[in-house]
Amino acid sequence: MAELLSLKEAVARLVRDGDTVALEGFTHLIPVAAGHEIIRQRRTGLTLVRMTPDIVYDQLIGAGCASKLIFSWGGNPGVGSLHRFRDAVQHSWPVPLEIEEHSHAGMANRYVAGASGLPFAVLRGYTGTDLPAHTDTIKPITCPFTGERLAAVPALNPDVTIVHAQRADRSGNVQIQGITGVQKEAVLAAKRSLVTVEEVVDELEPRPGAIVLPTWAVTAVAEVSGGARPSYAAGYYERDNDAYQAWDAIGRDRESFTRWLDELTGVKA
Repeated sequence: MAELLSLKEAVARLVRDGDTVALEGFTHLIPVAAGHEIIRQRRTGLTLVRMTPDIVYDQLIGAGCASKLIFSWGGNPGVGSLHRFRDAVQHSWPVPLEIEEHSHAGMANRYVAGASGLPFAVLRGYTGTDLPAHTDTIKPITCPFTGERLAAVPALNPDVTIVHAQRADRSGNVQIQGITGVQKEAVLAAKRSLVTVEEVVDELEPRPGAIVLPTWAVTAVAEVSGGARPSYAAGYYERDNDAYQAWDAIGRDRESFTRWLDELTGVKA
């Protein structure tokens, strides 16, 4: 059963140094506030997982929280590169970063395998690509029924998955509507899970197309209004495109990033 906690307490309890942590969200409902709290609590040695790491992962990497990134695409959507990510890979600043690259289909199927309690997933998605030559967690496999050559990828079972949603009730049942990406699968695959929500309500009203994560699948819920900004939360606020544009200049330069980080963590110049 999910506990209702503050964001600070939830991160302190659930995210530990060296953990594998997934903060999922596909353009929508990205758990930015939770990522910032991880930075404030100075977690290190994390293996970060996400299909589409964007600026909050750039921030986590630049803050020295990550030692490895498992992903299928990385960038500042509609703007350009993630400069803190690039600096870590190319120059080991602030710490070296190992990368493990997959396709979108590979990542999604890894989460599904993890959520299903299976050791690996099988798919055709890597045919004709160079990824198997560069990623050790992609292995060829022969179908025992047809003889077809396929690719196998290991299940993803994060130590903790963090997602953002619109609402939860006081029992810890979570309602997500709009573009859901792999949030459900990522939560079900994880050992522990934290859902930040726009609001906690007495009762969840049915919404068209919404999904519900039951309380037994969630470790903790934290009410964090605006917790997905600058991404958007359907029914609550729109995407802040200016913030994504502004991040390019901040993230591009180590000094400007360090000033941003000091402001986030409350360090006085």
